[in-house]
Amino acid sequence: MVFDLLRPVNAEIVEFIAQGSPYALGNKVVLHKPNEFPVLENVKIALIGVLDNRGGTEGSDVNLQNVRKSLYQLFPGNWNVNIVDLGNVLPGEKITDTHFLVKEMVAELVKRKIIPVVLGGGQNLTYAMYRGYDKLEQMVNVVNVDSSFDIGTEESDHTDKSFVSKIIVNEPNNLFNYVNIGYQVYYNSQYEIDLMDQLYFDSYRLGDVSADLSLAEPVFRDSDLVSFDMNAVKSSASGNNLPFIPNGFNGKEICALSRYAGISDKVSSFGLFNQRGGESESMLIAQIVWYFIEGVNYRSNEYPFGSRANYIKYNVLVDEMDLVFYKSDVTERWWIEIPSFEKGNRLQPNTLLPCSYADYVKACENEVPERWWKAYRKNIL
Repeated sequence: MVFDLLRPVNAEIVEFIAQGSPYALGNKVVLHKPNEFPVLENVKIALIGVLDNRGGTEGSDVNLQNVRKSLYQLFPGNWNVNIVDLGNVLPGEKITDTHFLVKEMVAELVKRKIIPVVLGGGQNLTYAMYRGYDKLEQMVNVVNVDSSFDIGTEESDHTDKSFVSKIIVNEPNNLFNYVNIGYQVYYNSQYEIDLMDQLYFDSYRLGDVSADLSLAEPVFRDSDLVSFDMNAVKSSASGNNLPFIPNGFNGKEICALSRYAGISDKVSSFGLFNQRGGESESMLIAQIVWYFIEGVNYRSNEYPFGSRANYIKYNVLVDEMDLVFYKSDVTERWWIEIPSFEKGNRLQPNTLLPCSYADYVKACENEVPERWWKAYRKNIL
């Protein structure tokens, strides 16, 4: 079994938890200890450390000791989700060996409806997480919280700057949509910016998201895999100055985005990468994970629709197109309908795309929401 290759949580962490408050999160998490692997039945979230930094922040070792200490001394909310810490994946002989283990673990956990929270080294591990969906035979939406698109032009190296190109190109191609949240223009070539538009992918600039974090909520609601790059956080918030990152999300913003990811009924895996092990950053990472767990605890189970009885339907005529919106009576969240279409010899059914109230207002002002256009075009291609 692939979990047999995981190393138990360090004894120092076990002792640290024992010496802390009995009400702290560490005492609510079932740890992988020597000869004691957690029972996975009825588990909702599984933490996995990956100690492989090849292709990521070169020159720095992956040390999750501070992250675990920072996380396990926090107090949980009124949560009812069961959490396990499965320990660590050690670097394989080759980076592809590490990727294989991560892929297999993600596949097994998602199949069991357990959300893997992967903490570790290079963000290229996102590609391994994505490959974990191969066996599930489903299309995948990926959200990358990052200052760059990570599309790159390299075809062979497993690096943080090119892993998305592998997701787009490599078979089997399960990718339906890729979204970047928080990109900074000067970190991305014009080639990458143009390619995002040509592929009908979505992207949101740092300034726009910081000014209105609610822009990101519908994006996470439509995501399967979410990947956070700590390089998207500015140095004054993370405490890291090598390299110095003058602009990026602050602590409050990155935690809010993490909560959006957690509260999404669709998100089935979460990764947080390019951490450097410092005490300041470790506490921030711990709080990012804390907010993700809280979000999972407060999921409303609105996706996918079991019944539309609890939703108000709105029809808006825009340039002779009938746009159909749905608003939840329970959470007041919005969806827009992507109409049915013929593909090959088959009629594809209507689908629902998460949206915001602002999208509905734009439609009422005779403007088709951009995300609707991109989703519609991807559907008919």
